Amino acid sequence: MTLFEIIQQYFVYGYSHVIPLGVDHILFILSIFLLNSNIKSVIIQCSVFTLAHTITLGLAAGGYIIPDSKYVEPLIAISILFTSIENIIRDKISNWRLLIIFIFGLIHGMGFANALKEIGFAENHFLLSLLFFNIGVEAGQLSIILAAWFLMAKWFSKKSWYKQRIVYPLSAIIACIALNWTIERIFL
Repeated sequence: MTLFEIIQQYFVYGYSHVIPLGVDHILFILSIFLLNSNIKSVIIQCSVFTLAHTITLGLAAGGYIIPDSKYVEPLIAISILFTSIENIIRDKISNWRLLIIFIFGLIHGMGFANALKEIGFAENHFLLSLLFFNIGVEAGQLSIILAAWFLMAKWFSKKSWYKQRIVYPLSAIIACIALNWTIERIFL
């Protein structure tokens, strides 16, 4: 396999792990987006999230940590639940939001590690595989952000009813899904 094929393959793995396969990831990114639809702010938050999940994904892929999906998967669902509820009870981003997103990114990275374990890494190209998987994930996240911005925020975010008719209902739906996943992942 050539370097270009490795780059392409792992980029596609990362992207497809978000779109279309990562419904939980999509809902987490939408939850980040809904609290503040300022595109620069959302991209910064998602970049912090990517940095964090890159750390734990690298540690797990390198065998330095061994994430147990029995704990990781419920925590991922709880992170989605937390951010969606935060959208309903807060009017703006708190000072500690980036730290919380970083912590959630560490958790999500362990979930990615379990998924990437099934795929494996290109022989003798661990760092390149890891890098382009994460670049693919980031591209998937940016696709979600840009689609959400274009479909909702660009047209409606300045409207007086935006939070009431878009942010609160979508956040409540995401919270219900995340609560269901949390229960399923803990008890089933």
